[in-house]
Amino acid sequence: MPSATTTASGSPGERVTPRAWGLLAVVCGALFLEGIDIAMLNVAVPAIAADIGLDEGSAHWVISAYVLGYAGFMLLGGRSADLFGRRRVFLVALTVFVVFSAVGGLATADWTLVLARFVTGVAAGFLTPAGFSIITTTFPEGALRDRALVVYGAVGAAGFVLGMVAGGLLTTVSWRWVFFAPTVLGLALLVAGAVVIGRDVRPPGGRAGFDLAGAVTVTAGMVAVVYAVVELGESRDAAAVLLPAAAAVVLLGAFVAIERRSRSPLLRLRLLREGLLPFASAAGLLFMGAFFGFQFAVTLYLQQVRGWSALEAGLTFAIMGTDLVLAPLLTPLLVRRFGNAWVLAAGCLAAALAFGRLTGLEDDWSYLDLLPSLLLVAVAFALAYGPITAAAAEGVAEQEQGAAGGVVYTAFQFGGALGLAAVTMVLAGADGGVAGVDDYRRALWVPTAGAGLAVVAALAAVLRRRAGGAAGDDAEAVSLAATPSRPA
Repeated sequence: MPSATTTASGSPGERVTPRAWGLLAVVCGALFLEGIDIAMLNVAVPAIAADIGLDEGSAHWVISAYVLGYAGFMLLGGRSADLFGRRRVFLVALTVFVVFSAVGGLATADWTLVLARFVTGVAAGFLTPAGFSIITTTFPEGALRDRALVVYGAVGAAGFVLGMVAGGLLTTVSWRWVFFAPTVLGLALLVAGAVVIGRDVRPPGGRAGFDLAGAVTVTAGMVAVVYAVVELGESRDAAAVLLPAAAAVVLLGAFVAIERRSRSPLLRLRLLREGLLPFASAAGLLFMGAFFGFQFAVTLYLQQVRGWSALEAGLTFAIMGTDLVLAPLLTPLLVRRFGNAWVLAAGCLAAALAFGRLTGLEDDWSYLDLLPSLLLVAVAFALAYGPITAAAAEGVAEQEQGAAGGVVYTAFQFGGALGLAAVTMVLAGADGGVAGVDDYRRALWVPTAGAGLAVVAALAAVLRRRAGGAAGDDAEAVSLAATPSRPA
């Protein structure tokens, strides 16, 4: 595929080719697909549970099974894209995503649906980091990549928001369309992706070895971690999660030991200390945890306290979709002026202000009372989501962009599970088991605190960048950057 920045005269950096913009549209569409898939299920679960006979204690697995697969396989998916070809991994994962979305829509038994959701999550775990690394290796580091990642982040964020609206609308027809709609969209993206994404080119010297032991231990370990977090939120019993938590510690400890000795590690451990990746990942974990906790708490408040329907609750969040307009227009200008880390910090601060305002929730709040916070969340997503991914890619060698994507998107998913678990535990402590407005106020302190800590992580990224940490002064990073790599 031609370079994304090749001009007619052959000089780089002057303009982006139409094919590169087409590629960006496909990859953005895939991230949007994953976002609406998650959000639509949040609205549709009650209807699904009632139709196929899932009891209240098991209904959460329709969502949790997806999160287990998504977060558990993300690191493996990112490294697989680096080793086996980003186009190949992206298209295969998208195919699996489409097929099992359709299986979910056709399911008549609870086990079939939960299994389909798990496999769909696994596919997303390969699809997301592959798409991320396609962008970061197509658009060179600098203003063009920042702009592409801001658009990418805005579209992904819009999926989380608009999925609530789409889920409410589709559920009124049939919950099965919550699965069939992503199937149709995924098929269109699959056809377009096969056309616009250039073929993978094997790097000189052949392909690096595959770290099977590392892949098994980190995947099993991450599944155990997310399972423990999900179960803690649902059961509120610390003893119930001791076994998966212990398994996670053992498996992840084994993974670290394996990676230190492997000649071809799945994840080079020093990567976790390079550039802005550790700070961007921490900010992403906290920011997404705060957002999912906020969305969950406010959705329940609207339906259980205010008595709104699922469609009315979903439409409440539609205004947050304005980030799809704000991010491409405003964020690139701010990033060029202040840098990714400062813009990220501003976005996290906007989220903290939005969630903090909701801790004053009353039992008769209307849409207009919620509106200032909803608009602030739109601003927060516009300023934070794209710069998180752009900051994660800074200072990372091209052949490790998939691994970097795996790290930051694992942080997103783990943060989301952690935020939901924390809010669930607070609401479960309500007197008599029925949450009132006081309980929702307490629960909303969770996302407020999470967003506040995300500001701290973003400011740490600012300090790291000022200290030259993102400039690739680490000798190993420089050596890796000089190694021939495979273009997208």
